[in-house]
Amino acid sequence: MEWDFIWRLCAAGLCGTIIGLDREYRVKDAGFRTHFLVALGSALMMIVSQYGFADLLAEHEGIRFDPGRIAAQVVSGIGFIGAGTIILHRQLVRGLTTAASLWATAGIGLAAGGRMYALAGAATLLTLFGLEALTLFFGGLGRKRTLIVYSSVRREQIDAMFDRLQTSKYTVISYEVETGRADGATIYRATLVIRAKGSATEEEYVDLLRNAPDITVERIV
Repeated sequence: MEWDFIWRLCAAGLCGTIIGLDREYRVKDAGFRTHFLVALGSALMMIVSQYGFADLLAEHEGIRFDPGRIAAQVVSGIGFIGAGTIILHRQLVRGLTTAASLWATAGIGLAAGGRMYALAGAATLLTLFGLEALTLFFGGLGRKRTLIVYSSVRREQIDAMFDRLQTSKYTVISYEVETGRADGATIYRATLVIRAKGSATEEEYVDLLRNAPDITVERIV
């Protein structure tokens, strides 16, 4: 029985690692170690939920319990980890896909802990399909939003760059200009959220910003 439990943990950890390697390749904060631990922990909770109270039931007749109660807490508890991977700033959201992959990985761990290996393996393959294959087929339908912060000592350069970005190729979702001082000079800093549309690529406006002589690109997220 002990080796059976260990095999379940190994199977869950392997599935979690496979999904985590995809997130690591995409340079996400939650990589293979996080996904490995989520799957492993979920499988452990499932095993404890099913078999952790066998001695108590053997010693006391008439005691009944629901073996799914501990495992059910994984579904809500994983939300705290998922929320930690989501970043919200100026109408810009990042990390939703990684949070969803962690949630799916927890389910895979529960399946492996319940000795449903085929289901855990199929769910792992389908999760990778959703993360990679769907992006290849439908990635162009939903262009991501990008936060850009750039500055200049001349306000007209800030406005001119905004006019160049606000074209038929891109949609500026929000735009804000702040004034500050550095080394005794006035600095104008623009913060905008932009989204490419149509056939435009996200690299085009990055090159546009970097090739501007009087524009300093401070941040692109």
